[in-house]
Amino acid sequence: MVHSFRAPPILPWAWLVNRLTSPLTVDDYLGMLDPLWSARHPAGRVGAVRPEGPGAATLTIRPGRGWTGHRAGQYLPVGVEIDGVRHWRTYSITSPPGDSDVTLAVKAHPDGRVSPHMVHRTVPGTVLRLGPAQGEFTLPEPLPDRILFITAGSGITPVMGMLRTLARCRTAPDTLLLHSAPTPAECLFRDELATLEQELPWLRIHLNHTRYDGRLTSDRIAGVCPDWRDRDAWVCGPAGLLDTAERQWASVGLEGRLRVERFHLTPVQPPGEGAVGGRVRFARSGVETDAAAGTPLLAVGEAAGVPMPYGCRRGLCFGCLVPLVEGRVRDLRSGELRHGQSELIQTCVNAAAGSLTLDL
Repeated sequence: MVHSFRAPPILPWAWLVNRLTSPLTVDDYLGMLDPLWSARHPAGRVGAVRPEGPGAATLTIRPGRGWTGHRAGQYLPVGVEIDGVRHWRTYSITSPPGDSDVTLAVKAHPDGRVSPHMVHRTVPGTVLRLGPAQGEFTLPEPLPDRILFITAGSGITPVMGMLRTLARCRTAPDTLLLHSAPTPAECLFRDELATLEQELPWLRIHLNHTRYDGRLTSDRIAGVCPDWRDRDAWVCGPAGLLDTAERQWASVGLEGRLRVERFHLTPVQPPGEGAVGGRVRFARSGVETDAAAGTPLLAVGEAAGVPMPYGCRRGLCFGCLVPLVEGRVRDLRSGELRHGQSELIQTCVNAAAGSLTLDL
């Protein structure tokens, strides 16, 4: 059971208390009393863990004071402590926006460290650190007249958040979900999908089982959904499925109606002329080193002998998330400068833009 809480208000004289208690702030003391009271370091408490098929589970989390909400289809950075070390991963949110609780569906990766812990060892009462919800794989406003969702494996998780959101609308678009899983037993949300299709007249669901039917191909997609050209499409799953969809929509010039959730590293760009790097301090490791403007912080830390978390090289994006304690970084994909206390950054695509400190 998740117990409700009420965070004490921050009174007008809090600035004076902050001065008297420096370097700790009122928010720091609130976080010591209950991690869910902290706005500076958002957290959530696990209320329930429900099996969601072989090697998968849905976690119900009650966010604390720092939670700013989400849009259907977004993912959530989650920090979990394992053997005294906090690891960050991202998981798609499966609950509709506006609920007091947030649900995440996690599939245990056979070679993973964090996902098996989340599925098999997380219990009610566990406190998790939460980053801000992120991602543009979301429903637009206004909604299109017809929707096609194509998913495979755990790629269905962001789409479940969208379906549960659409189910609350007075009117919803004509929607077709084409989902692929190895076998019926390995289909996430199988019972709920059947219930949704039975209760919602605007929803049709077609399940493909790769062990018997083979993988989804362009011909199979067109066979199940003959009017695919007339629908706005969202596709999430393995790279092969995404490549198939992108080729199919590009072949008829409809790339603008296709949205894909692709978990891979976007190629980095060299920084502009005159860009400078900076001194990087790894707070917990006690290591300091200089960093060039075009070198990802992941490589900087590894070269300095700091154990750096990562997942990119194993096909797991967002495994390199690290809190930026202070300073400024440059996103090597876009050139955007970012700064802020405790902001989570991807060290594989961000570089130093001046002196900075990382929580490592």
